[in-house]
Amino acid sequence: MKKLLPLVTAAAVAFSLVGCSSSSSAAASTAAASSAATGNAAKPLCWFNRQPSNSSTGELDKTALNFNDSTYYVGFDATQGAELQGQMIADYITKNAATIDRNGDGVIGYVLAIGDIGHNDSIARTRGVRGALGTAVTGSDGKADYQPVGTNTDGSSKDVQDGKVGSLKVRELASQEMKNSAGATWDAATAGNAVGSWSSSFGDQIDIVISNNDGMGMAMFNAWSQANKVPTFGYDANSDAVAAIANGYSGTISQHADVQAYLTLRVLRNSLDGVDIMTGISKADDAGNVLTDADYKYVADERSFYALNLAVTADNYKDFTDSTVTYKPVSTQLDSSKHATKKVWLDTYNSADNFLGSTYVPLLQKYDKLLNLSVEYIAGDGQTESNITNRLGNPSEYDAYAINMVKTDNAASYTALLK
Repeated sequence: MKKLLPLVTAAAVAFSLVGCSSSSSAAASTAAASSAATGNAAKPLCWFNRQPSNSSTGELDKTALNFNDSTYYVGFDATQGAELQGQMIADYITKNAATIDRNGDGVIGYVLAIGDIGHNDSIARTRGVRGALGTAVTGSDGKADYQPVGTNTDGSSKDVQDGKVGSLKVRELASQEMKNSAGATWDAATAGNAVGSWSSSFGDQIDIVISNNDGMGMAMFNAWSQANKVPTFGYDANSDAVAAIANGYSGTISQHADVQAYLTLRVLRNSLDGVDIMTGISKADDAGNVLTDADYKYVADERSFYALNLAVTADNYKDFTDSTVTYKPVSTQLDSSKHATKKVWLDTYNSADNFLGSTYVPLLQKYDKLLNLSVEYIAGDGQTESNITNRLGNPSEYDAYAINMVKTDNAASYTALLK
């Protein structure tokens, strides 16, 4: 079983416990949701990986999250994971204080690849890194700024400040949103090009490379930082990134994708079976599948299940080398005579997304068989909702839906098809 590396700060642990709810809370939340829906609008719906929310403010879209009494969101604890990534980097700096300053200028400089400035997970990760390294600037709303700074080699940016880890000065030299010319965010090729430009302009000032995800992190690692032995940190624990730790990739964060993928299909299975939503989650199902509080938390008023994150470094990466292995405590096949096969429509926002394509979908494809679900998988272009919604031409053909949006604001583009 995968093990949690002891890097979690007290603040991160405290946060991970806030809002946790029991199965009775989950049932109460279900009862409180709208029960007037009929037809397709009454069928189970799971939003996953991209939580319905305002991309400018981060405010949750409660209308989407309460679409019907069988609607849930499955993701991961973004703040706990972001703090964990930041602490992992701070610990690395402390451990390597004597050698990390490549040019001896007294400043530990880092560059940051930002995935999507309108995505809550990306926002949390940027804030988590800046918070742990002391470079965060607090805005009038009391929250850390998450905007990219462009270039900040002289430390004059108003969006970040020079920080400290121990006695070492830390500076965000540059950061940008990795959006390509077609509008797709979290773009690995853009990140690879960016690190090339940054290294050409101020190469030996760069002591650390940081990314909001492993897709971009590995692009920068392969393009520049591996050859120059610059520590590089990502997020997602994709198999290629975990394997690269043996070759100098310094660390990543596992979203516990095995738990997320299971929960995505489990909440649909439970809703289709008409059983307590916590069956096979907080309480064992008839096959013995069950999770623990160390694996996830449920926040009732958000109707959301959040997997808890794990740090992956040189100390424990061998436990994570295959990111597509199902989680042992929830890997027992359901009896098809008790749980008849049901048909599910499921989309991922971008066929080119490394985490979804190489980790999440392969896990879903294993769990769908274990849970007796026949899933039709649709992959979008990462740019427009219509590229996905146009392929949900006959919602009545399906018993349930699992949706991963291009933009978190656009839940109504999907629910409109189910009314």
